[in-house]
Amino acid sequence: MASLAVSRKPREISRACVLMLIAQCTLALAVAQPVKDVAWLKTGAPRTKLAQRATGLQSLADAGASASAQSAVHWILDTGDHQQLPFAVVDKIHARVFVFHRTGRLLGNAPVLLGQALGDEGLEGVGDRPLSQIPPEARITPAGRFVAQLDRNLAGQSIMWVDYEQAISMHPVRSRNAQERRLERLASPTVQDNRITYGCINVPTLFWRTVIAPAFRGTRGIVYILPDSHPLVSVFAVARPAGKRAATK
Repeated sequence: MASLAVSRKPREISRACVLMLIAQCTLALAVAQPVKDVAWLKTGAPRTKLAQRATGLQSLADAGASASAQSAVHWILDTGDHQQLPFAVVDKIHARVFVFHRTGRLLGNAPVLLGQALGDEGLEGVGDRPLSQIPPEARITPAGRFVAQLDRNLAGQSIMWVDYEQAISMHPVRSRNAQERRLERLASPTVQDNRITYGCINVPTLFWRTVIAPAFRGTRGIVYILPDSHPLVSVFAVARPAGKRAATK
């Protein structure tokens, strides 16, 4: 019996080593799993693309998005216009941005500061002018679909280029001129005072750090800027009113 017990001991040790190795591999796989998938598991949210889109659209409605913003997102997700890239929808009329994961999941929304002037088309050559030479009526945040990417400006500050030719970017709010009261305007509950920039889109710093920067890091994305002077369908031709999606299938 003693010899039998001795002969079993190496087998028991080997078996324990195998079990430990399996446990370590399982833990390594769990740690390596993308954070987004773990988040879906923890919250019990649906994991299929269709279900995630539906959840994102419902979250958009729950966030109080305007009918135009909801219509635009319906169209984006129905047509796959975002090409499975992260995307943001800027609602100029309501001075708000909505940021989405490439699956269509709403990541967050926040108020924004926009170009001082109403209008959907930027002035030709405005991107080559010094700020001091851009008249108030030309300080426009243009509407349209833009391929965006994180970068840094000449001062080394984090930005996301929206329209490089017109020098339009999205970036954390920066208050160089105290008289502009940009921080106060951003925190204000009204949208009437959110028109102050030369055309760039200013967002809260915390929102930039926790939502926009992580969403667009290491990848291109799409920024949709909704019009404030033209009808939505004149900029996004196949967009349709929110609530009509099921009827048109």
